Amino acid sequence: MTQPAGVILAGGLSSRMGGGDKGLLLLGGQSLLSRVHDRLAPQVAELALNANSDPALFSDLGLPVLKDSIDGYAGPLAGVLAGLDWAASRGHSHIVTAAADTPFFPCDLVPRLMLAAESAPIALAATPDPKRGTARHPTFGLWPTHLRDDLRAALQGGLRKVVQWTDKHGTATALFEADPFDPFFNVNTPDDLSQAEALLT
Repeated sequence: MTQPAGVILAGGLSSRMGGGDKGLLLLGGQSLLSRVHDRLAPQVAELALNANSDPALFSDLGLPVLKDSIDGYAGPLAGVLAGLDWAASRGHSHIVTAAADTPFFPCDLVPRLMLAAESAPIALAATPDPKRGTARHPTFGLWPTHLRDDLRAALQGGLRKVVQWTDKHGTATALFEADPFDPFFNVNTPDDLSQAEALLT
């Protein structure tokens, strides 16, 4: 597998944060989006941003901005589809996605997902969970572009839950440690942002 393209998923409504573009919130003087960009960019062949707001808001990142092609804020899978279509047009066989509100994800995310994908078409990141054994993080995944038309049809048919689609195609997991904290901790609320500030120190 050649080095995949990367897509930052920032197409949601940020309702628990009061709306707006959550990725533009500052954490330690740097936006959440720029922190995600700085972690993902070195791991991928090229990078794009999935967002449904005015692209000018993100001009400082210098990335192509991909809007959902499925109407109605259809969730992260719509962002995955936008990324798959873009990557296919650029000649890439795969993309890796990362959520725009998750500033501490592992710096070896992509190679670990690529290794996991040797046994299945799709790979998702996961961490240990005391109740479920493992918890998957479906916005952090490796996705083949050849499944984009299947995903488009599923979304047009009303499917929204990521794992309902991924499990149909066979999905491996790349397990990451969650010590001293879960690296896929994401900022959904003002309290989460305060917690993230504490994790920086």
